[in-house]
Amino acid sequence: MYLDATTSISDFEICLHNIGFFDSKHEQILTVEKPGEGNMNVVLRIRTNKRSFIIKQSRPFVQKYPQIIAPIERIDVEYQFYKAVTNKAIAPHIPDVLTYNADNYLLILEDLGDCKDMSYLYDERNITTSQLHQLLDIASQIHKSAPIEYPENMELRLLNHQHIFVLPFLKESDFSLNGIQEGLQELALMYRTDETLKKEISKVGLQYLSQGNILLHGDYYPGSWMTKGEHIYLIDPEFSFMGFAEFDIGVLAAHSIMITMNIDCLQTIKSRYPGRLNEQLLAQVAGIEMMRRLIGLAQLPLKRSFHEKKLLLEMARALILNKSN
Repeated sequence: MYLDATTSISDFEICLHNIGFFDSKHEQILTVEKPGEGNMNVVLRIRTNKRSFIIKQSRPFVQKYPQIIAPIERIDVEYQFYKAVTNKAIAPHIPDVLTYNADNYLLILEDLGDCKDMSYLYDERNITTSQLHQLLDIASQIHKSAPIEYPENMELRLLNHQHIFVLPFLKESDFSLNGIQEGLQELALMYRTDETLKKEISKVGLQYLSQGNILLHGDYYPGSWMTKGEHIYLIDPEFSFMGFAEFDIGVLAAHSIMITMNIDCLQTIKSRYPGRLNEQLLAQVAGIEMMRRLIGLAQLPLKRSFHEKKLLLEMARALILNKSN
């Protein structure tokens, strides 16, 4: 049964009762609301007379962009991620799984309460040293997890591969960047016709699709980071897979640079992360992530002038071509 914000409370109660999570004789749903705007899945907060919890349900398409087909099994990958990260250091930073029902592609999670995602950092133009350290520590704890086996998540990775490494760099595109910001389409063409640049991007893309030995979150950016006071939570690991640490850390670096407009945070990241990193690969992932967020479909709430975006794209190219020093 598909659930969404228009589903009646009685149908919610029947569904949750049928999967053994809810006793409608002793508990009643009071409200159903959206805790925020979900990109991939339907995400709802349920409040009852006894508690509140979050339900997530996947569809055979991207919730925000229904025209994009996506594997409905991605909710199982999210569940497997939460099962895999069992060390005590990570537990305070992820929601508890309350129940999982594979038949209905339904995951029920602890309600983290009055949190906000960290996309506000783009407006503040600052990420504190404390926040950066906490995010690196969380990532390193995930990377230390060693599941005996883990889903390849290849169908979702192939979709993500297109949106990270391919579509933003096509010479011809149905997506008009001038609708985002005047002049951006022409600016993007400089990079979309740079064959040397695109060759390096393709190499990293092939590595992204290869099998690695480190558990990754797979979408380690401010939309997946939640904050309550000084404490950071991590959500939405449906893109997770066994890969290379530089992917998560490179994405973190990319968004840190876009937030601060300063490449210096890359050095802090390299020195703080406890594991060994391939610095060239890290820089390339960071540059690619910056570019795809600036000239691809997956746009950010990033209020930057045309000149600032031009500067960020120049930084990104230098990182990809290993010319940032």
